[in-house]
Amino acid sequence: MANVTDLQTKYSKLAQEYSKLRAQNQVLKKGVVDEQANSASFKEQLKQRDQSLRKQEQEMDSLSFRNQQLAKRVELLQEELAVSEAKGKKGKSKVDSPSQHGLETQSVFDEDLQKKIEENERLHIQFYEADEQHRRQEAELMTRLQELEKESEQHQAVVDGLTAKYMETIGRLQSDKARLEVKAQTLERESKECRMRTEECQQQLRRCQSELNRQVKQSSSVIQEKVPFNDTKFGDYNSLNVPPHNRRHQLKARDLSGQALSFIQDLVAALLNFHSYTEQRVHIYPLDSSIEPISPLNQKFSQYLHENAAYVRPLEDSCLQLHQSITEDTVTVLETVVKLKSFADNFSSYTHFLQKILPYQLKSLEEECDTPLCTAALTAKNQELQRDMKRVTSVFEKLQSYIYLLALPSVRQDAMPQSSTSAVFTQLAACLHSLHDAIKEMSKHYNQKAGLEQDLPTITQKLCTTTECLLGSLGSLTSSTGKIATFFSNNLDFFTSSGYSPRGSTVPLNPLQAESMLANKKKAAAYIHAIKKARPQSVPYKEALSNRRILTSSTESREGLTQQVHQSQEKIARLEQEKEHWLLEAQLGKVRLEKENQRIADLETQLAAALRGSPHSQPAAASTLAQSHEEVENEQKPAGRETTLCTSLVGMLCTTPTVEHMGDEESREKLIKTHYMARVGELTTQLQISDSKAVHFHSECRALAKRLAIAEKSRETLSEEVKLANQNITRLQDELATTKRSYEDQLSMMSDHLCSMNETLSKQREEIDTLKLGSKGNAKKNKGR
Repeated sequence: MANVTDLQTKYSKLAQEYSKLRAQNQVLKKGVVDEQANSASFKEQLKQRDQSLRKQEQEMDSLSFRNQQLAKRVELLQEELAVSEAKGKKGKSKVDSPSQHGLETQSVFDEDLQKKIEENERLHIQFYEADEQHRRQEAELMTRLQELEKESEQHQAVVDGLTAKYMETIGRLQSDKARLEVKAQTLERESKECRMRTEECQQQLRRCQSELNRQVKQSSSVIQEKVPFNDTKFGDYNSLNVPPHNRRHQLKARDLSGQALSFIQDLVAALLNFHSYTEQRVHIYPLDSSIEPISPLNQKFSQYLHENAAYVRPLEDSCLQLHQSITEDTVTVLETVVKLKSFADNFSSYTHFLQKILPYQLKSLEEECDTPLCTAALTAKNQELQRDMKRVTSVFEKLQSYIYLLALPSVRQDAMPQSSTSAVFTQLAACLHSLHDAIKEMSKHYNQKAGLEQDLPTITQKLCTTTECLLGSLGSLTSSTGKIATFFSNNLDFFTSSGYSPRGSTVPLNPLQAESMLANKKKAAAYIHAIKKARPQSVPYKEALSNRRILTSSTESREGLTQQVHQSQEKIARLEQEKEHWLLEAQLGKVRLEKENQRIADLETQLAAALRGSPHSQPAAASTLAQSHEEVENEQKPAGRETTLCTSLVGMLCTTPTVEHMGDEESREKLIKTHYMARVGELTTQLQISDSKAVHFHSECRALAKRLAIAEKSRETLSEEVKLANQNITRLQDELATTKRSYEDQLSMMSDHLCSMNETLSKQREEIDTLKLGSKGNAKKNKGR
């Protein structure tokens, strides 16, 4: 059902994505149509601009032609002017002053005209260059427009292909959805049936559990009342009440001892570091031993601290030996754990070591307080550290006493009852928590003291480094004690529980019972090993459960099939009986027909032989034929009246006895045998065909399962392709947006350029108009002259 819901959600997501893509496709189509319309309008604008340029070129050509005419006219005027000047020289005396004035004005007009001509040439050159640049830009834009049209066509083809592909995918997913809906309905029906069966099984399980609980109570009462061996006269015989070996208890004890070993190792490392860094601090502060000798008290204190490894290392070694003594094949109770006594002795020696160095620690702190640079705050912190050290030492003394009490039953039996053991474990857990709190307070006060010492002017880098290391060791000591306290509190129920006790009594286990228990365990293991060798290997539990599920499901489906098979077998048997009956009847009729045909042929041969003989013999033959017919009729008449029962290896058959039947029983039996043998061959072939069909159906089911897996993989690949297609569509949309923006920017630049060209053309037209007006004015003046 989860797969069906996942497919439905994925199908809905695909439908939403397809609708989004469809809407985006419509937007893209509209954008392409708009771009095509814009390109067509741009083409029309370009055509109009070309037409306007052609008109302007024609106007420029006309203007150049007009300028040439004007230049020729100016040359003629200059020639006329030269002629007039030559004539004027002759009458120089007469008109000297007016001709001089005319020459000056003429030179002015000539210069002005020359300037206008040069400017006109320059404008022609600029116009030609602008025209060439405009044509080049137009060609580049046209090629760019064609490329973009091709790209848009390619994008449209890609979008169409993706749309077709998505439609095919959606159709396939719809068909898969329909098939999965049908499968979901069948699974729902099966789940309902399974729920009904589970309810029935749960009811049966409840009944079985109630019955088993009743039997367990009855058996436990019988065991408690009658099974334990309690001898009231000789108590030593009670050791025969050996409890069974608790392997789970042993594994739990092994695991807990391993955890405790790791915690003890951390604690030992932290204690070693703490004592070593304390020794270094004593050599550095308040007096540096490298500069001046330290006090005799600190020398003794340093000597004791130097011996800390001899007291701390045995704790780890004894704990390791304790962990190694606890195995799966041993019995772990306080009475049998002998290695706990060595751990208790080592812990006691370390406690005595702490008691020995405690006065020196206190005197060292007092010596630090006596230094002239020690402030009141530092003195208060040193006093708090003295109280913390006293508290830590007292807590270690309590722990030593509790551990000694726990190790006492392994040395002397009946040393402590079960209730006292539980109380000792509880007090030990509380004492571990108090140790953690004391070390935590000491670490806090050391931190405060280190902060105050940083402000002293005589502090050195060596002292700072040693103090930081000492604070780090205190932090690790705090964390390790906290872990030990938490570990002991979490497993307090296991420590206080009695894992082993003789049947029918609450007396703790003694070593004799433990030895008997281990001997019984070895015997039982050897017996089981021998049974395993004698018997084949059993089926694993998970495989048995899966086989049971398959068997129950197959038996439930087999019940209906067996009913159908029984009905069809009954019907087939009935039809087979009818078929056999009619086959026998047909074969008997065939035998009779053959006999009658043989008889008729014999009579006909006799009749033909008689007819070939003398004519006197014909009535005799006729008479013999009539007699034979009469005999046959006479034989058939009594045969219709009486029936006989024929028995053989095949079975029994009721027949009407005739003369021919008496001799044909063997042939009939052979025919029946051949018929049954043929039937047996047909049945064997049908059985082989059914076996081959079953093998074929099995292979088809495996192939369908493989196809289903392949379809799941293809669906995953298709989903990845859809993601890639979505990414491509977003990328194409981004590219389209960028191209659209670039087109708009280029069009805006072209429009600005065209505006500037129009402005230059308008200016040139104005200049040409002014030149025309100036040339016309000059011409009129020349004509007036």
